[in-house]
Amino acid sequence: MPRIHRLDAGQVHYEWNNALAPRLEIDPGDTVVFDTRDAADGYYSPASTHADVLARGPFRGHPLTGPVRVRGARPGDVLAVEILEVVPAASFGWTQIRPGRGLLPEAEFPKPFLQLWDLSDGTHARMGRDIAVPIAPFPGVMGTALDAPGGHSTMPPRKNGGNMDIKQLTAGTTLYLPVWVDGALFSVGDAHAAQGDGEVCITAVEMMARATLRFGLEPGRRLAEPQLRTRGPIGAATQGGPCYATTAHGPDLFASAQQAVRYMIDHLVAERGLSREEAYVLASVAVDLKISEIVDAPNWIVSAFLPEAIFV
Repeated sequence: MPRIHRLDAGQVHYEWNNALAPRLEIDPGDTVVFDTRDAADGYYSPASTHADVLARGPFRGHPLTGPVRVRGARPGDVLAVEILEVVPAASFGWTQIRPGRGLLPEAEFPKPFLQLWDLSDGTHARMGRDIAVPIAPFPGVMGTALDAPGGHSTMPPRKNGGNMDIKQLTAGTTLYLPVWVDGALFSVGDAHAAQGDGEVCITAVEMMARATLRFGLEPGRRLAEPQLRTRGPIGAATQGGPCYATTAHGPDLFASAQQAVRYMIDHLVAERGLSREEAYVLASVAVDLKISEIVDAPNWIVSAFLPEAIFV
């Protein structure tokens, strides 16, 4: 009979390391309710200010809840993680601009900036009275332990999953993770209330969360990297109405993504009266970057789509 387990956030870890002792052992078919800390490890509060961004010090790793050992999981298997529910565990979230981090260079955003979001109604992330982004919560980090020894940073995404920040990993989606070590050793954290595809300022609406996940095991499937299946159409939370899009072309997708975001920031400043910092934050939280065309050399097209329903 499948069981339901609970794992609190009283003990976390900050790296991928297959030598970490599991906090919980489960059977395939079991469900685990995870409490997770936010990416800043609970540092921010509703009273935090811009100055707190640099005062926090250097990033040491995402605080992750786990590891969870899955009985019978072996290298070459696939761990199927069905996302049943993700909900905010606090009434606020945050987005920061930290100079030198994110898509755009420090010269364009040289000062720290902190945006606090009101999550208290459970349906929207509110930025003042005029902007309400529908929440579509998901864990930014989910992964199994790596087969390489020692500690490994949680910052980049890897073959084990990790910091993928795929905003479609919401309730109803199933994530398929390669198993690299016995027991899989799954961990989760870095939940987001809302995010644009690209997370361009390097933070979304970061939040503490409760994530309910059900685990299956597919022996011998042998995936090289994670895959996923959604329950329905993607982007339904924010793409139900009109959008405004900017485009940029060139032979470098990264540079074109930067330019499309610059144009979007210009648009938000000119048409919506936001500061450049507010516009950059909003682009990270609600604007979806898309590779619209990549076959007509020497130039490719990147588009940035802004759902206009967020303006109330």
